[in-house]
Amino acid sequence: MIPLYFDPGTGALIVQFLAAAVAGVLLFYRTVIHKIKSVFGIKNKAEDDLMDDTDTKEDQQ
Repeated sequence: MIPLYFDPGTGALIVQFLAAAVAGVLLFYRTVIHKIKSVFGIKNKAEDDLMDDTDTKEDQQ
């Protein structure tokens, strides 16, 4: 059996790699789901345009 040794720099590199991989997968999944929903015309209420609330009376005329 070969003993394994991870110094703090290697451990930090592994943790950083895992965090980046998880973030990348989540963002990729979210983008793909959003594109699939937009193809079928499905829109959640939470995805409404936030700028609709800031329209003034001048903008509506």
